[in-house]
Amino acid sequence: MGLTFEHTTLGQRVLFGTGNAAEHLAGEIERLGARKVMVIASVRERPEAERITAGIDAALIHDDVAPHVPIEKAEIARNTAIRNDIDLLVSVGGGSTTGLAKAIALTTGLPIIAVPITYAGSEATNVWGLTESSRKTTGVDDRVLPVTVIYDAALTLSLPKDLSVASGLNALAHCIDSMWAPRTDPINQALAAEGIRALNNGLPVISSNPNDLPGRERVLYGAYLSAVAFASAGSGMHHKICHVLGGRWNMPHAQTHAVVLPHVLAFNAPAATGAAHRIAAAFSTENALEGLNTLRHTLGAPTALKDLGLAKENINEAVQLILPAIPASNPRPVTEENLTVLLTAAHAGTSPG
Repeated sequence: MGLTFEHTTLGQRVLFGTGNAAEHLAGEIERLGARKVMVIASVRERPEAERITAGIDAALIHDDVAPHVPIEKAEIARNTAIRNDIDLLVSVGGGSTTGLAKAIALTTGLPIIAVPITYAGSEATNVWGLTESSRKTTGVDDRVLPVTVIYDAALTLSLPKDLSVASGLNALAHCIDSMWAPRTDPINQALAAEGIRALNNGLPVISSNPNDLPGRERVLYGAYLSAVAFASAGSGMHHKICHVLGGRWNMPHAQTHAVVLPHVLAFNAPAATGAAHRIAAAFSTENALEGLNTLRHTLGAPTALKDLGLAKENINEAVQLILPAIPASNPRPVTEENLTVLLTAAHAGTSPG
């Protein structure tokens, strides 16, 4: 039987260049003909946002940003954009900042220019997420896909080493989940494999020397590939677990992904040998889990959900919330029993494999 698949490539302009963020941003605003720009950045990210937007006439800077995009924060930001007659959103920051810009775009249709300073990857997807009453809801809508992404590795220098590692492993989770997500195909698997190679090469460099710009460029490149693969392949078992944990117990996004990833890989790999072989080849190891665990050991990655705010008594509730969200196409059937075992090991920090 011949190769048969359906693939959709999202249309987006990408500008990549270290030290060029301010120049690229000004050029894009002019190209788009925007008159009233709303810059979105968290309080921590605001100094960087002010620096790279100093050359543009921004109508306002909005810094009321929170992880997992609480619905009340989204409504405030939406009303602010409408009240100020905004015609362009510029997000400068990580996944939470990009997520808030997407929440505005979802209801207003305003275009977004994203300037990432982490490796979250949200900027390259048409996926949105909102949290209400400790429940995180996600969806897909082309209105939230940024029209332009501006990558500048120098901006990631403000990211502490530990968060750089966790954010990079979050990007790696996009790659690995894309290998067996509901809409996986050979194109996004190829992008994901190249993303794994780039992240596996770059993360140890910036872990040992956080100021190494070529290493940060490599990781930023890998993070972009991971997000493009994820946007095409869809959200798999790993992301369903992490979205529930993050939304329900307000756990840190990147670190939660970093902890859960090896457990999902160990769970699915025996039932997805083709994907496992591709992952292993990207790590240049005989075994996919060996490659991931070696990288995690090198990086000193976080290991236990108990250290991130999940109580052991919450595991049963987590299982009940996660089970209905697991894609039917997951390579291995997920049951209440085996999901409990997986989360119990991730909670304790037991190394899978």
